[in-house]
Amino acid sequence: MFSTVLIANRGEIAVRIARALQEMGIVSVAVYSELDAGAPHVRRADEAYNLGDGPAADNYLHVEKILDVARRAGAEAIHPGYGFLAENAPFAAACEEAGIVFIGPPASAIEAMGSKTRARELMAAAGVPIVPGTTEPVASAADALRIAEAEIGFPVAVKAAGGGGGKGFRVALGADELEGAFEGSSREGEKFFSDPTVYLERYLHDPRHVEVQVLADRHGNVIHLGERDCSIQRRHQKVIEESPAPEWVVDPQIRARIGEIGVNAAKAVDYVGAGTIEGLFATHADEPGEPEYFFLEMNTRVQVEHCVTEMTTGVDIVKEGIRAAAGEELSYAQEDIELRGHAIECRINAEDASKNFAPAPGRIGRYREPTGPGVRVDSGVQENGEVSPMYDPMVAKLIVWDSNREEATKRMLRALDEYEIEGLKTLIPFHKALLATEDWARGSTCRALLEDKAWLKTLAQPQQAPPADDEEPKVEQTYAVEVSGKRFDVRVVGPAFGGAAAAGSNGSAAPAGRAAPKRSQRSGASSSAGGADTLPSPLQGNMWKVLVKQGDTVEEGQLLCIIEAMKMENEITAHKAGTIVELPVTEGEPIQAGAPIATIKSPES
Repeated sequence: MFSTVLIANRGEIAVRIARALQEMGIVSVAVYSELDAGAPHVRRADEAYNLGDGPAADNYLHVEKILDVARRAGAEAIHPGYGFLAENAPFAAACEEAGIVFIGPPASAIEAMGSKTRARELMAAAGVPIVPGTTEPVASAADALRIAEAEIGFPVAVKAAGGGGGKGFRVALGADELEGAFEGSSREGEKFFSDPTVYLERYLHDPRHVEVQVLADRHGNVIHLGERDCSIQRRHQKVIEESPAPEWVVDPQIRARIGEIGVNAAKAVDYVGAGTIEGLFATHADEPGEPEYFFLEMNTRVQVEHCVTEMTTGVDIVKEGIRAAAGEELSYAQEDIELRGHAIECRINAEDASKNFAPAPGRIGRYREPTGPGVRVDSGVQENGEVSPMYDPMVAKLIVWDSNREEATKRMLRALDEYEIEGLKTLIPFHKALLATEDWARGSTCRALLEDKAWLKTLAQPQQAPPADDEEPKVEQTYAVEVSGKRFDVRVVGPAFGGAAAAGSNGSAAPAGRAAPKRSQRSGASSSAGGADTLPSPLQGNMWKVLVKQGDTVEEGQLLCIIEAMKMENEITAHKAGTIVELPVTEGEPIQAGAPIATIKSPES
């Protein structure tokens, strides 16, 4: 067994791994960015090393820096957690070359499963059912249209070959939407995975997302730990997970069948460690009937939602992964695995559900976690800490266990009531509202609710306290934003830009490249027949792409720019038609919520 392990991650998963290492008598080594110098994972570890300031590419994603720390700390192994370098085959290979054990599967397995097209080929060859579609990358939008019309039909899903977590996933309901879906998926694939290639799949009607947890060692032993139902998703990303799936969805016979599929998939790539086979239970929209189970993808790492499986099986998945990496055999055989009771996990993210789950980073005030029987909280934050827009929006994971699904739901609602997080807008009101619905009680995917703008708007959380008398007055503006192909309205409360909205006057915009105007500057938020001239940013983030220039004539709803915030691509569209007279934004520069993006003049304004 290892004596020292470096944790190449941050937040709640880094804390989770550090706890497992302590219980195993292994020295834990944390790494951190300057921004995370006071974070809980830094204090929780036995040792901690500063990787420097700046974006994740300069610290948590910097392979050489992490390997250098591992050498200096005398770490025999590195645990990547999830995210960052967890599914990075070159990093796994670099660890091996450096004589350091990568706690996870071999680089070959990560590479094979990292490409969705390659994974589909491997699974088809292993007899694992895959969603009908292409196994080769699609070269162009024109080719995609030809294939969709001749072989797959509409609606069709367009997916980035290296995608995951909902990124690089677009749906074309008809031929007129395919080009935009193709380009959007390719763009996200290039941005997030350095791979612009895409492929096509049949878009399945209201599928259930059911995944199988697997464990494998270096001695050929592979087992599964039953299934998790992760059907409650927003923008193709999970928000609530449960284990096992509702009994009317997965019975013992189906569990055995999909468990065997998971084991065969892992064996097909000589897997080692903890991994998850994600699949879909679905019927085709035009072919209703008995649901089919299809392989979706394999996550070659520990999953965010591994906790619910730990609660129902009693297996410590993190420890088993560490033991497997050290060359030990699994502690369990398949016949040892028994599912007991029911567990539910709610992701407590810093997001505003009333604004289509827009990221809502900020500082945390008072912070109190729920406790009591059957309640577990995996968190990486603390009172007076901060959820930074530089990282994902997760605050914590709230997990409960009880004897059955109904009792677990009651316990979760009680725990959510106890959770206190001041200063942030989080998904707690969303979770409380959804878990109290009949949709949840009958085990539906709740997709209709999650796409119901009117229902989501009822979850709006109170604004912060009004400004003091000596503060700049604020105005409210409502405008359209498109996120991952979906449009929604956003109401921004921000500086009145010199009172222009009330006075009807126009001023000069902030200099190009500035993140936000000073209070003394004017930005021209005057009203006109076509609406306010100035479009403010709905969120804090990084201006990833600017698709227009000053002097351009644009239509209402036209894509102007893309803001990256908390690992999400947010497409900002024109709030009115007209000519762009000011464009005080620059690609690659940060932008603050409320800062002007563009001033658009219509002929009558």
